[in-house]
Amino acid sequence: MGISYHRSGFVDDAEAHVSIRAKALNYGLGCFAGIRAYWNSKRRELFVFRLPDHARRLVDSTRILGLTAPATADQIAALVVELLRRNQARADHYVRPLVFVDSDELSPTLSDVPVSLSIYCLKMGRYFGHGAIHAGISSWRRVADNAIPARAKPTAAYLNSALARAEAKQGGFDEAILLTERGTVSEGSAEHLFIYRKGQLATPPSSEDNLEGITRATLIELSRAPEVGAPAVERVISRTELYTADEVFLCGTGAEITPVTRVDHRQIGSGKVGPVTRALSGLFSATVRGERPEYEGWLTPVWQSAVATAAPARPAVRRGGAAGVARRGTSSLVPARSRR
Repeated sequence: MGISYHRSGFVDDAEAHVSIRAKALNYGLGCFAGIRAYWNSKRRELFVFRLPDHARRLVDSTRILGLTAPATADQIAALVVELLRRNQARADHYVRPLVFVDSDELSPTLSDVPVSLSIYCLKMGRYFGHGAIHAGISSWRRVADNAIPARAKPTAAYLNSALARAEAKQGGFDEAILLTERGTVSEGSAEHLFIYRKGQLATPPSSEDNLEGITRATLIELSRAPEVGAPAVERVISRTELYTADEVFLCGTGAEITPVTRVDHRQIGSGKVGPVTRALSGLFSATVRGERPEYEGWLTPVWQSAVATAAPARPAVRRGGAAGVARRGTSSLVPARSRR
């Protein structure tokens, strides 16, 4: 068992409870972030990748949903680092901050409700169990931004992803690719998509009903590096361009860079991982692990900062008792709840 941050303090994972009546559970009222931390064995350091950007996007997500964020971006970032320290994280980890409507009242409402923050972490290697994958175009369309806003990374929207992925698995594919209602390419079930075709690296913009991706923005910048030599552009991509592309790959915090060698049972390019995908993957891996000094501004060290700066006061972890009991484990970093 590990330690999580829940509502107002650090608790054992087993004590991070919500009621069966919770609006967040019944209606999916909330939003979240997915963050990676990478271990550099030579430097004996854990680097959180683009932590301030993830924290700011989570706060922006609450604004889109009309909720009041229970913490500032800086407070969320500080809690993530503290959580990794408390879990003695010295391996690759995934961190999930979750902002949710913390009410047990009936009805799906986002106004005048308490809002809470929970964060957990876990060890994580590859998102997909193997290298290159096969993908299929889903019959489920990506939910439109005017229906459920993709920019908010809302929990409820991932039913759309789950339906598409289940269909893909039943069809013998590893992953789904979703189209917009107009029939243009949006993204994977939980990843962005790039193609390399006719000498151009391209990815659909966020106006194609997908998240404003932090990993995608990273790869657009890395694509300009000399060892990649294929500056990416954002543009609309049609379904049939996937079939005639030289390379296709998915990307995201979880998926990192995952090559796609078949789409709808059609071979992509040579059927092997292409040179642009390989070069970008190598540069991305070196960047997130602190092996490229020119990109180290994207990294937040966990253990170096623990030594270099005075750590915030560490309240005792709550052990035993009901999850909502008094404030013994309360952290001074954030308020317990906010109310919209």
